[in-house]
Amino acid sequence: MTAKLQLRNITMTFRSRRGEPVIAVDDLSLHIGDREFISIVGPSGCGKSTLLRVVAGLIRPDSGSVLLDGLPITGPGADRGMVFQSYTLFPWLTVQGNVEYGPRLKGLPAAERGKLAREYLDKVGLRGFEHSYPKELSGGMMQRVAIARALANDPKVLLMDEPFGALDAQTRSIMQEMLVTIWQQTPKTILFVTHDIDEALFLSERVYVMTARPGRIKLALDVRVPHPRTLEMTTSPEFIEQKRTVLEAIKEETLKTINVASQSDNHT
Repeated sequence: MTAKLQLRNITMTFRSRRGEPVIAVDDLSLHIGDREFISIVGPSGCGKSTLLRVVAGLIRPDSGSVLLDGLPITGPGADRGMVFQSYTLFPWLTVQGNVEYGPRLKGLPAAERGKLAREYLDKVGLRGFEHSYPKELSGGMMQRVAIARALANDPKVLLMDEPFGALDAQTRSIMQEMLVTIWQQTPKTILFVTHDIDEALFLSERVYVMTARPGRIKLALDVRVPHPRTLEMTTSPEFIEQKRTVLEAIKEETLKTINVASQSDNHT
């Protein structure tokens, strides 16, 4: 499969509060195919969100490169849509105004961008809420607006950083099913970061497990659950087997983190 998105030998270093260098991501490479849905999981602090911000062009790696369709990413761009855990909607704009924001910046005529906004609001199940304001919506509804806004910009890649993390379990399940449906209807390349292993396996074609800091790829797992996906599949023997594999990989890395912290405490 032709790589849509390539991460080549990405290394990212931060400074600790004491001014010491901390390697967040170390020599990490990924090749993501066109229209693939990929999830990244791993222990807390392993660099998942850092990696997403590098792909978004919000931060520059110390070394390595990110290529989209073979061209280097040097900063933010409309070819990548970003959905965060926080809803990041413009409170002064209506639902439709939020979704139209990107197309308006591109100079699309009012009638065209209005039609586009209504199309994506329909896909996320928000027909009839075009004239509502964010403060009038639930958390799940606001996140659906954020997804519609990202898609209306027609990005080549959709980057999602724990987008359902703040939602209750029932709403989260509904949003997961909705996202799978949207991905099948409007196939985009999606890079999804989550702490939730069930979510990663349910949504993705491949799950990458990162090591504890410094973040590297520990495991690449092709998800064997067939499409179309339904929540009932999460209780199938195959799903449970793959969940156990990911859990064990993350547990190993989490224990390393605990051991390192314990040794550090013993030396202070």
